[in-house]
Amino acid sequence: MRSLRLLVFAGLVLCFIVVVLGAYVRLTAAGLGCPDWPGCYGRATPAAAASSAAAQAAFPGKPLDVGKAWHEMIHRYAAGTLGLVVLLITVLMSASKGRTVWVGYPVLLLVTVLIQAVLGMLTVTWQLKPLIVTLHLIFGMTTLALLWWLWLSLPRYSWGVLIQRADRRWGGTSMLRFAHELTLVAFALLVVQIALGGWTSSNYAAVACPDFPTCQNAWVPHADFRNAFVLWRGLGINYEGGVLENPARVAIHFTHRLGALITTIALLVASLFVIIRSSSASVRVRAYAVLAALALQVAIGITMVKEAFPLPLATAHTAGAALLLLATLALLMRTSYAR
Repeated sequence: MRSLRLLVFAGLVLCFIVVVLGAYVRLTAAGLGCPDWPGCYGRATPAAAASSAAAQAAFPGKPLDVGKAWHEMIHRYAAGTLGLVVLLITVLMSASKGRTVWVGYPVLLLVTVLIQAVLGMLTVTWQLKPLIVTLHLIFGMTTLALLWWLWLSLPRYSWGVLIQRADRRWGGTSMLRFAHELTLVAFALLVVQIALGGWTSSNYAAVACPDFPTCQNAWVPHADFRNAFVLWRGLGINYEGGVLENPARVAIHFTHRLGALITTIALLVASLFVIIRSSSASVRVRAYAVLAALALQVAIGITMVKEAFPLPLATAHTAGAALLLLATLALLMRTSYAR
């Protein structure tokens, strides 16, 4: 059990790093730093590619930028290591004897990582197609969420059993159920908001609204919603730098801001309800953690716009979203009632 906990914790930390590295790669325009996959110009490292004229000649339309290539390959190395860690978790949990193991959970985790690897390949080979880049982010966050849920489940229960006992100090099971439903709604809205964030980033729409709280100096800016959310535009298009006109990017960014407002309200309502109604310190701590992560993310988002989208803050915005996801999941687990 101790070895499994250490392995899951290592996977959790590594997955968080991979998610943040993915954001950094996008923001530094290094997504196509290596135009092939899984190598870089057919080599294992950018340094090997830089020393091989033949490797660079194979991609005449994409000259090697060693800095961007290293950004991309470090992300791939970390993601590959994470895949090995998840494989070890799956093997360890599946091969255990004398314990209650839900085999489906580690298998689900492994399948999610494999899908994530395929999406990583398609991100490069399909030249940063926004739908694929957004799905890549979603599955990265899903992997992080699955590892976090597993980590929270291990200390109290047998391996893989993901059920929490009801808190008996709520003044009735109905209140606990209502708190769980509020948190579940807030969590669903947060997932949609994270997807909107991925769509905003992959379409290079973050800078479409350079002012706050208005957008383009208007509360309701001129925006092209018809073209903003077209998921499929065909293959053979290089999406590096984006292909949408500014009104469509404004529509994406404006929708992301509205989603942030709705999600913030939902998380506030769920967390405050738990804090007010629960007499359990452990439950309230998780609700306070959600509020803290929410305040941090809102502060990062507003400051990022005010400071003209500096790279550290833009990267931290993804890290903040991941922390908020983990805090909300922890609250969701704690408010779940025994079935």
